Amino acid sequence: MKSIILFIKGFIMGIANIIPGVSGGTLAIILGIYEEFIGALGHLFKNFKKNLKFIIPIALGMLASIASMSSLIDYSFNHFPIATCLFFVGLVLGGIPLLVGKVEGKTDSKMIYNIIVFLITFSLVIFMSCAEFIFKSSFAVSFAHLSLLGIILLFLVGILAAGTMVIPGISGSLVLMLVGYYRPVIKTIKDLTHFNNVGHNLFIILIFGVGIVVGIVGIARLFEYLFKKHETITYYGVLGFIFASVAAIPISIFSAQTISFIVLEVIIGVLLLGVGAIISYKLGEK
Repeated sequence: MKSIILFIKGFIMGIANIIPGVSGGTLAIILGIYEEFIGALGHLFKNFKKNLKFIIPIALGMLASIASMSSLIDYSFNHFPIATCLFFVGLVLGGIPLLVGKVEGKTDSKMIYNIIVFLITFSLVIFMSCAEFIFKSSFAVSFAHLSLLGIILLFLVGILAAGTMVIPGISGSLVLMLVGYYRPVIKTIKDLTHFNNVGHNLFIILIFGVGIVVGIVGIARLFEYLFKKHETITYYGVLGFIFASVAAIPISIFSAQTISFIVLEVIIGVLLLGVGAIISYKLGEK
């Protein structure tokens, strides 16, 4: 039963990593598995069997959601942006009580530093969500003919994206979009799921995937250290990420397209917001 719950949580994290503005790290915290997840990743070969038993269901859930949901999520945001956005806002909101409980009552002489860190991380996420709109810059990236430099850059972008996937509140997909790799990577995944140009696309995903593994392990160790040595201030930083995500999700989505407010869709969206909040709250308890 625990493996099934971990698979479901991994599935939700995988969906988050597809969507610009939504952080897989945020949902890992909201779903109550973040600290154990980064601990297992950062020290994979210590208690190897136990760590694998924990990581594999999550990884399979993430892979299943990325492979199966890329087209559906793209369709949902194109045709029902408000309802889809509100559902993911609900997922974030549902986990806030769990996080607030982590710092509740922990007011000490360093409270001013906690607040400063909260404001810094809050501002960082808001800036990230607005960056594409502000700079209006994109780079033409193509995987059609990868040179050695292109392979190295793809590996480095994998590290960058993975790091932001692990850091709560920072969207790996948004970072990929800012550096021009989001659409090419999504297109590669879609082509692979339709068995188009399998050898070439597998090679691309392999290089990108190795970068992701390296990035995840490195950042996981950093955040494991922060939670062990500076737990309270780290959680305040995380809360800044989380609260900003509530605003960052609609900012990232609505700045990317023109939105028509349809009353029925808004009503359905509000209902989905409640459903998302209940899902994350209940999964966070398990």
